[in-house]
Amino acid sequence: MERMQYRRLGKTGLMVSEIGFGAEWMERHSAQECKEVLEKAESLGINILDCWMSNPDVRTSLGQALAGRREHWYIQGHIGSTWQDGQYVRTRDVDKCRAAFEDLLARLGTGYIDLGMIHFIDTEEDWNAAMNGPFLDYVRQLRESGVIRHIGMSTHNPAMAKRAAESGIVEMLLFSVNPAFDLLPPTDNLDNYFAEEYDAGLGGIDPARAELYRVCEREDVGITVMKPYAGGRLFDAVRSPFGVALTPVQCIHYCLTRPAVAAVMAGYDTPDHVEQAAAYETASDAEKDYATVLAHAPRHTFGQGECTYCGHCRPCPVHIDIAMVNKYYDLARMQPEVPATVKAHYLALEPRADACIGCQSCESRCPFSVPIAERMKKAAELFT
Repeated sequence: MERMQYRRLGKTGLMVSEIGFGAEWMERHSAQECKEVLEKAESLGINILDCWMSNPDVRTSLGQALAGRREHWYIQGHIGSTWQDGQYVRTRDVDKCRAAFEDLLARLGTGYIDLGMIHFIDTEEDWNAAMNGPFLDYVRQLRESGVIRHIGMSTHNPAMAKRAAESGIVEMLLFSVNPAFDLLPPTDNLDNYFAEEYDAGLGGIDPARAELYRVCEREDVGITVMKPYAGGRLFDAVRSPFGVALTPVQCIHYCLTRPAVAAVMAGYDTPDHVEQAAAYETASDAEKDYATVLAHAPRHTFGQGECTYCGHCRPCPVHIDIAMVNKYYDLARMQPEVPATVKAHYLALEPRADACIGCQSCESRCPFSVPIAERMKKAAELFT
């Protein structure tokens, strides 16, 4: 019997399953494997799918899997994610965006996309390029013609997400949420890090992200979550910034307790992975409890040498976004090969890790003793 719970996705009014399907990992699977994962998800009541990928093969596989069941799914399809010369390219060139979006419709076998996502706005320059010119005109034309039913936006940057939520244009957001990305140390004294700050509320969260959640709730802008597992890092006590392992259920519960969050777009490689995420629906309070696990993390080793993306390392004399470089570096090195999307996001940064002058002034400010200059060098090598 179906146990899935559904939540209203902000002002879109769509009732989406609180466990969603982030289809990015399907890029490394066959059409049959893709079909098996999607069918398992549908059988468990999952009804929202994100396809940002421009790779024609994965789009075709998803379209074949969706054949005959399109009406069951709400699809997030991205505008600005294109395939050029055999690789993913983010662009605001309307002609290229139109061709890529029409390709998405054709390969998915559908005449409309429920949530037309303005793809990947992470900087002021990104915002201006997308929102102050012909690109936004094209998105609005799609909305007016019914080819997309609602306008959304994807971002990793809370400042850009907040701007979108307040714009009156964007109805929902795809935003990266998990404990590692959210937390900001309230003190440099690690013995006190989790003493009183971490609970089911907003204590301990980066103020910019906490403010974003409040604004989204106020403006009725729903959030679907990407990166809920931090690329799997949170499942491994060695790689987790907390020194303890969390389960998929605990990660999902963290996300679903953030204001305005409607669905967690978990990534799956197998039908079993879908089962592990959907187990949230029947999990006990004890199985969902992430706060107790984090509160009892071994404080004498907590976070030492591991970046929590807190931003205490700023400012950088050459203006590197150190936290973002570290985030992409960590996500990339957890995979056998560097994922194309992670590399593209890294290459969109300016300046990048190779601009590091090795001054190490950032390291004196890091509460977790991260060897930042060394990591910048390794990141530059990894993404070259």
